[in-house]
Amino acid sequence: MTGLSVPLDPALHEALDDLADAQGRTPQEVALDAVRAHLRAEGARVRTVAEGLARAHAELLRRLGE
Repeated sequence: MTGLSVPLDPALHEALDDLADAQGRTPQEVALDAVRAHLRAEGARVRTVAEGLARAHAELLRRLGE
């Protein structure tokens, strides 16, 4: 696994530490879960938009493929 450094302002860092403490986890575990959830949600949103564009332009895409 590669490392990644994310600068957090003091208030956000404190909130992350507090949440991790309340959950009995490390701040790194909480942050990793948050990143995973965000990537899943954004991936789903982008797929939905892409599928809508593909449907809306299906005829053009078909003609370009000929």
